[in-house]
Amino acid sequence: MTTASPDYCLEQISFPDLPGWAEDDPRPLFAALHDCLIQITTIKPHRTGSLGLTSADLLPALEAAATVNPSSAEEARRFFQQQFQPFAIRRRDGKDGFVTAFYEPEVAVSDRPDATYRYPFYNRPPDLIDLHDGNRPPGLDPSYAFARLKDGVISAYADRRVIDEGHLEGQGLEIAWARSKVDVFFAHVQGAARLRYADGAMKRITYAAKAGHPFSAIGRLLLERGEIAPEAISMQAIRAWLADHPDEADQVYWHNRSYIFFKESELSDPDRGPIAAAKVPLVAGRSLAVDRLIHTFGFPFYIHAPKLTHLDDGQPFARLMLALDTGTAIVGPARGDIFTGWGDEAGALAGTVRHDASFYILIPKEAAPGFL
Repeated sequence: MTTASPDYCLEQISFPDLPGWAEDDPRPLFAALHDCLIQITTIKPHRTGSLGLTSADLLPALEAAATVNPSSAEEARRFFQQQFQPFAIRRRDGKDGFVTAFYEPEVAVSDRPDATYRYPFYNRPPDLIDLHDGNRPPGLDPSYAFARLKDGVISAYADRRVIDEGHLEGQGLEIAWARSKVDVFFAHVQGAARLRYADGAMKRITYAAKAGHPFSAIGRLLLERGEIAPEAISMQAIRAWLADHPDEADQVYWHNRSYIFFKESELSDPDRGPIAAAKVPLVAGRSLAVDRLIHTFGFPFYIHAPKLTHLDDGQPFARLMLALDTGTAIVGPARGDIFTGWGDEAGALAGTVRHDASFYILIPKEAAPGFL
């Protein structure tokens, strides 16, 4: 049975049809399920994507998860088998899905600028406003979710180049200063970072807003220019190229006009990931960024990427995950970004993930008939 959509369909399958399901251990998801329950019942439900699944559809399964504490992988799998019906996400063009990965960098910073620490992380500026249908000016690209309000006039905000050249200086918006522009840039790409101060203190910054301009991947630019071979492209290769070409680096950074603003928080539990778009902490290796225009946060996805082996000691990636984040580059029904954790090791894992994958979504059994 399938459900219709112009670009994809859902095909009902059984749990034994999920490659590697019998070996997966989804116990790390239960804490995140509880976090989702608290979020949607005490704060607000997640926005419903075009697929039509709602937080209300998910609520009975979340409440059931709060009553169990599985002592084995088998018991955890049995819970999902009892509560959910799996569906394969099939693209109409016959192509596979695709996964990349992201992580939470750790960046050495100072609370004041000097000759070494020169590159700031910024708080959200006071003249940056959210756009909606009621205030969007004619002519501004409909993809822009933020803009500048000055003297009653709404216009596009300054882009990366203009900000790098001093647009925000003197406003007291700096959170901290890093030693390397590339560290700041990749924290923007990841949407969060842990800041390590000289006295050993650690704080966290997470996404607060963006300037509004669309994201443009500098890796794609370097590929198109022939600077990095397709088989060698990775975050590490991009960082190495930027380090080796300091005179050209700014022009490459500025190709991505998007600019991210952060908010600061205490790192109260270093063993938990950052709070991302779903407003709950990410779980290393078990959190997935999805296209939020299609999918609704909190739903389980099973990802099978047979050629992605370096995340699981040489074994094909086959894992149940929760949709807890999104990203500008995450577009489509079978497109995902895997959160690998925090620090340099997680960054090394994330930087080389660019793999075809099969996507399966788990729909609560009470809601599943609506998708048959």
